[in-house]
Amino acid sequence: MHDELIARAKAWLAEDPDADTRDELAKLIDAEDHAELAARFSGTLQFGTAGLRGELGAGPMRMNRSVVIRAAAGLAAYLKAKGHSDGLVVIGYDARHKSADFARDTAAVMTGAGLRAALLPRPLPTPVLAFAIRHLGAVAGVEVTASHNPPRDNGYKVYLGDGSQIVPPADAGIAAEIDAITTLTDVPRPDAGWATLDDSVLEAYLARTDAVLAADSPRIARTVYTAMHGVGKDVLLAAFARAGFPEPVLVAEQADPDPDFPTVAFPNPEEPGAMDLAFAKARETDPDLVIANDPDADRCAAAVKDGTDWRMLRGDEVGALLAAHLVSRGASGTFAESIVSSSLLGRIAEKAGLPYEETLTGFKWIARVEGLRYGYEEALGYCVDPDGVRDKDGITAALLITELASQLKAEGRTLLDLLDDLAVEHGLHATDQLSVRVQDLSLIAAAMRRLREQPPTALAGLPITKSEDLTQGTDTLPPTDGLRYTLEGARVIVRPSGTEPKLKCYLEVVVPVAAHADLPAARARATELLASIKRDLSEAAGI
Repeated sequence: MHDELIARAKAWLAEDPDADTRDELAKLIDAEDHAELAARFSGTLQFGTAGLRGELGAGPMRMNRSVVIRAAAGLAAYLKAKGHSDGLVVIGYDARHKSADFARDTAAVMTGAGLRAALLPRPLPTPVLAFAIRHLGAVAGVEVTASHNPPRDNGYKVYLGDGSQIVPPADAGIAAEIDAITTLTDVPRPDAGWATLDDSVLEAYLARTDAVLAADSPRIARTVYTAMHGVGKDVLLAAFARAGFPEPVLVAEQADPDPDFPTVAFPNPEEPGAMDLAFAKARETDPDLVIANDPDADRCAAAVKDGTDWRMLRGDEVGALLAAHLVSRGASGTFAESIVSSSLLGRIAEKAGLPYEETLTGFKWIARVEGLRYGYEEALGYCVDPDGVRDKDGITAALLITELASQLKAEGRTLLDLLDDLAVEHGLHATDQLSVRVQDLSLIAAAMRRLREQPPTALAGLPITKSEDLTQGTDTLPPTDGLRYTLEGARVIVRPSGTEPKLKCYLEVVVPVAAHADLPAARARATELLASIKRDLSEAAGI
């Protein structure tokens, strides 16, 4: 067994084009570290609808140049099999460790396969790549990013020519082509032949950001901005300057790209502590709004002063605010969200007489909704310009929420005032999450199995009126690994995360509100219900 493991590691080592991972693997082989070698050679990173994502390091279970070259070769073979033998593939990347190398390898593989490849000029936000695909008429796009994952991770996200991320069966088709590659020596990788784009694509993206705003809207809201050590700063500042907003005050410690993310445990605005420096800057400068991007700037977080201190708005709150703002501006077209997001969007769309759709989790589904005008997901993702970017876009979302804050400021009101109005109009929709990060993935499968075998009949004393196993699919949704419980005045969805080792439970309660004076009592009731649902669900799932 150990001999076979060492033999596989040595065969991988012989082909590895990267001196760093070669050195790392040679040391493991010399030390005969069988446990670590087994962890790296126990299989291969699976290519799915999220592409690839994993920890950097040597071996097929890690993200490295060998794995990326195979992925690129599989994608090239898939594109050629679909009749795109000389199509353009555009490649973007973030500022993580190895991102530039993975992007360059992808360009070399595409060129070697006879496709045309174009690299974005430097690390840029993911939405710029999503925009570039359609702007340049590419047949596919690749973004090298691990978004808001820990510093040791990287990833590989694939878009097709419609500018949205892959969905089944494309993922399985690409995965099969990757599996068919037996050796890297069969993959031609020339040293040149691809294009490196200039700033004209970025300029075209920025020119489109103007279209997100109303021509005559006030531009007076003052902001504090953090790029969370990612690539958002320069593009966001350029977009805000074009729009005529006051220049955002930067959180200096997090303003520039740093692949080690030194000030945060997880570079995700939703994680505890990630916004501490931004809040400190806000206490110092008293802006109207705090804006944060995640490291690849496809997500946008907003925080507001609530009483004497600052708090992050939930993704569902920002989702509803942007929807209400677009409705007030006379938007037409379909409003869409994923099943784990708040049902308030459906109420807002219905009252405005607009079509509404629910999709599976992820912008790969939201972006495909027919006639989409606005789409959002509770994990801080907003698509406010689907004709430009068919994906979540943290730059244009930041512009739109700042426009709304400006408009409200001109009326002597705040974002919290508008949230209160929405609660009185549609009921208080309060959401929360129970999210469990695990080392051992089998714990997630065990929790899902337990819920399927012994489903709860009530949570927080509310009877479950409908229990759905989403692996069967529904009238409107394709199959997915998840469970949905409908309760009287509440909803719960349980699913394994697609990108992290987490079990995620999404909770929503709806409390009717007769008048503004009833809001404090409604909030207290919602908080109590959410806490009880969390407790009962944890027990039922054995987590």
